[in-house]
Amino acid sequence: MLQHLEEPKHPWETINMDWVTGLVPGGKENFNAFLVIVDRYSKTVRFLPCHKEDTTMNISLLFWNNIISTCGVPTIIISDRDPKFTS
Repeated sequence: MLQHLEEPKHPWETINMDWVTGLVPGGKENFNAFLVIVDRYSKTVRFLPCHKEDTTMNISLLFWNNIISTCGVPTIIISDRDPKFTS
C-alpha cells in the first residue's frame, strides 16, 4: 500500500533499505551482495557488503554496527518487506 511520507526533518530519521544481489563474489570474504541504506534527509548512501545467504541475525548485526551505532535509531525504515527485514 502506498502512503505519502512526510519529508524528514533530521538526518537518519527516515531511511530506505534494499538489496543488491547477484554479484560476482569478491573481496577477502567473497561478498556477493550489498545492503543499501539511504538516508532520506541527506541522500547519503551506505553500501554494506554482505552475503545473500546471511541470516537475519547477521544482517541485524551489520545494521547495528554500521547504522545504529553511528547514526542512531531511525524513526521510519522503508523496505520491500524482505523476510530478513521483517523477521
